[in-house]
Amino acid sequence: MNRMLTSLDGTPASRLAFGTMQFGGRADAAASRAMFDACIAAGITHFDTAHVYTDGASETLLGQFVQDRRDSLIVATKAAYTGGAGRANILASAETSRQRMQLDTLDVLYLHRFDPDTPLTESFAALAEVKQQGHIRKVGLSNFAAWQVVKAAHIAADFGLEITVIQPMYNLVKRQAEVEILPMAHDLDILVAPYSPLGGGLLTGKYATGGTGRLSEDDRYAARYGQEAMHGAAAGLAALARDLGTHPATLAVAWAAAHPTAPTPIISARSLAQLEPSLAALTYQMTPQTYAAIAALSPTPPPATDRLEEQT
Repeated sequence: MNRMLTSLDGTPASRLAFGTMQFGGRADAAASRAMFDACIAAGITHFDTAHVYTDGASETLLGQFVQDRRDSLIVATKAAYTGGAGRANILASAETSRQRMQLDTLDVLYLHRFDPDTPLTESFAALAEVKQQGHIRKVGLSNFAAWQVVKAAHIAADFGLEITVIQPMYNLVKRQAEVEILPMAHDLDILVAPYSPLGGGLLTGKYATGGTGRLSEDDRYAARYGQEAMHGAAAGLAALARDLGTHPATLAVAWAAAHPTAPTPIISARSLAQLEPSLAALTYQMTPQTYAAIAALSPTPPPATDRLEEQT
């Protein structure tokens, strides 16, 4: 059973989280509010942002929206994507995030990515300092490899901290997390909140019909999801969705959430209309047969032991 993540008043984290990366960017204040309200109505209690998202607008808007129900929601943000994971940067980032959101305490503060140039002892000493001040409740890690998480968990314990939650990438066409990250987290009782369950929008099927989005507008996403096999999997998912009378985004999110280790996928969108199929995954009844049919659309990563044998 993964470690429970709860709000200040004990409300448990929802089966899906909502990522506010688009707030104040591709989603203006009105669109952002509409998505937030839809998430609340659907039962979402876990909201995710970061210090660097939309130059701070994401945190600012989220902070405004949560005020009247703050104690029943989980608000997570991330530090040290830029500037390194040293003490000064972590302290400054955490304080800036608190001020932007007008929150006394951040429920989760993630290290946004692994910093090979800063000792983890320095990073966790800073996080322990912020926690002792009452400014954060839980610590998370984003974009860390499995071995980095294990190392971090060992060092965190020296400062009286636990790694409560991690954020890897995970979706139907990016399944590497199945090899080590998901089993490792399950074994260490760490919640996994994977991002990009829709593969940058690829798994919505919109690109096959001429739609636009990150894959057509951002070279990084185009390269990340440019393999022909990935587009073939997306086409197969769209066909299955038609047969089942649902939306491919609903299937993609529900499939990621249905992994045996029970991750909590982070959904996101830039409009309410775009968000609704992902929200529908909260109530979608994923059968073992449908789960297997979706999984068969993309290759299963080989176990780590198999990969080691291939190298010898």
